[in-house]
Amino acid sequence: MLKIATWNINSVRLRMPQVERFLTEHAPDVLCLQEIKTIEELFPHAAFEALGYTHRAVHGQKGYHGVATVSRIPLREYSRHDWQANGEARHVGVELTGSGLVIENVYIPAGGDVADREVNAKFGQKLDFFERMTRWADQLDRPTLLLGDFNVAPLECDVYDHKALLKVVSHTPLEVETLARLAEAHGWVDLGRKHIPAPQRNYSWWSYRTYWQGKDRGRRLDHMWASPELAASSSGHQIIEETRLWEQCSDHVPLITEFDL
Repeated sequence: MLKIATWNINSVRLRMPQVERFLTEHAPDVLCLQEIKTIEELFPHAAFEALGYTHRAVHGQKGYHGVATVSRIPLREYSRHDWQANGEARHVGVELTGSGLVIENVYIPAGGDVADREVNAKFGQKLDFFERMTRWADQLDRPTLLLGDFNVAPLECDVYDHKALLKVVSHTPLEVETLARLAEAHGWVDLGRKHIPAPQRNYSWWSYRTYWQGKDRGRRLDHMWASPELAASSSGHQIIEETRLWEQCSDHVPLITEFDL
């Protein structure tokens, strides 16, 4: 059994106590973090070492973005892609030693507030990021797990109000279509919907602005996708929603998938 988790932590140094609690309570073999907001030298290596996560691949930058994969299983860094073509730290790939399994940890741009690349450069960068990923995925030829914060909720039931969010970045038809092309490029299996079929409730993000009001205005922005042969070995999937209630929490919650490998 192999347990792999993903979590947009929204600053790993600020939220290391929550990470420690999560790792202690759920004990995944591998944890992929997004939006770590720190350079590799200032990453809390010692804290992870003490928890038994002695293998790490960190692609960070000062104050923004950044991804890290920490593991109790030996790994080697496999790749770093700049799919935004601007030098931001948004991806790290690792290979788990002995298994041949590749885990691609990605933090896709949010895309700004206006769903029009002519007036919002960030939205255009997001679409271009997906297009570059799609060309990459089309060439893959080995079992791969693609996971992280995709910043798109693709299905109508992946948001609290489909009609209200049709023009809101993260759920626009253009983003959904663009994400679908990425899915088709490798035949990815969406593990979140394999194990929690639509239209069952499945959210991973709630705004800081509304969550305190007790309103369930969630979106499914975080995803775990697997190559078809790898997806066949997935045996369970969890959304650890309780972390959204922890003190000084991230606005995202962790996902965990178990594989019979």
